[in-house]
Amino acid sequence: MDKLELLLNEAKPLYMKRKKNRRIAVGICSVMPCFAALFLSFNTSFHAQSPIYDIWADEIDTLEVGSVIEDLGLPVDEYGLLKVS
Repeated sequence: MDKLELLLNEAKPLYMKRKKNRRIAVGICSVMPCFAALFLSFNTSFHAQSPIYDIWADEIDTLEVGSVIEDLGLPVDEYGLLKVS
């Protein structure tokens, strides 16, 4: 009987440590899907509208509005190009 008690006393701390680690692991594994679901629902709830930059549209707007050179106060011809005299 003494050998059995010694064996149980030796194994008890290891058993308790393993039991504690298992509880922690099960707790983490059960909480992770909840955080993942919250993260996904948070990220998919917003729809960001990003502006589309169109270089050609900017060029057309510049041509319709007028000449940049003319806006600078330099002499221009009828096409909005710099007039060299």
